[in-house]
Amino acid sequence: GNHTDHNGGKVIAGSINLDTIGAAYPNGTQVIRITSEGYRDEIVVDLTKLSKANYKKGTPALVAGMMEGAQKNGFKAAGFDAYVSTNVIAAAGVSSSASFEMLICSIINYFFNDGKISYADYAKIGQYAENHFWDKASGLMDQMACAVGGPIRLDFSNDVKYEKVDFDFARFGYEMVIVNTGKGHADLSREYSEIPEEMKAVAKCLGGSWLADCSMEQLLENYAKVQSEVANDRAILRAIHYFNENDRVERAVAAAEKNDGKTLLAVLDESGRSSWELLQNCYAIADYKEQKIALALALTEQFLKKIGDGCCRIHGGGFAGVIVALIPQAKTQEY
Repeated sequence: GNHTDHNGGKVIAGSINLDTIGAAYPNGTQVIRITSEGYRDEIVVDLTKLSKANYKKGTPALVAGMMEGAQKNGFKAAGFDAYVSTNVIAAAGVSSSASFEMLICSIINYFFNDGKISYADYAKIGQYAENHFWDKASGLMDQMACAVGGPIRLDFSNDVKYEKVDFDFARFGYEMVIVNTGKGHADLSREYSEIPEEMKAVAKCLGGSWLADCSMEQLLENYAKVQSEVANDRAILRAIHYFNENDRVERAVAAAEKNDGKTLLAVLDESGRSSWELLQNCYAIADYKEQKIALALALTEQFLKKIGDGCCRIHGGGFAGVIVALIPQAKTQEY
């Protein structure tokens, strides 16, 4: 389900064994103060001055955006002091920002909202901050995966629906390994945002507001019209990825339910190849000489070819950061 959530698609997601934790307590004011371990500057947000003009970048902007998002969704926010620690890799595609967002939502839910904020609302509050204060056209997938925990199946076509999926790669004899390939040097917000924008441009041409309103059949039947009006080959490729990727989610869920590890790996492999070839999120066009994701995938594929088992794929938003590999347990240390 790579890059489908923002267009009403389907996803299988799962939380990993890294987390963000915090100690917090209300301070009786309208000011939030957060000390984040390993960072020099305290995060300070005045709830009486919430606006993008006052909070233009970084974590203070994210917290300010979340508080505005919470209030716009009918929830309360007030001042608190917190000390936060994390072992989630930053800026690597493993949802470090979503992990932090869900912690902040937990704090305001517990202290100020009597536990009434749902996981779906947690996700919407985080998404609001990223969309409006970070100018990043994020969906809801990262936030939902962090908030719910464990493997889950998500459907974003009509609000947010989720259900637990009962599977573990160890059951099939594999370890899931996340490889940090190194942070990209370019600002990737534009690269990320162009994916939902291009998909929605195709949807608009087909009479929908996002690709969840459309189908592969519509795209193929109206190909000449889309080609003429959208005038963006990459957008069409990304739309094809979306439709096939939604089908792969259903196939993966069915394989997991049947304990069919071989099919599950094959579907994951298809998804990774589609992400590389059609979605095209393995490196940033603006900095095309830096291709750490593609290089890590190529080297991993050489290893998998040698042992004759396993698969690897781009992980998360892409362009920089991490890949995920499914390695036979007996070969994990060698990998």
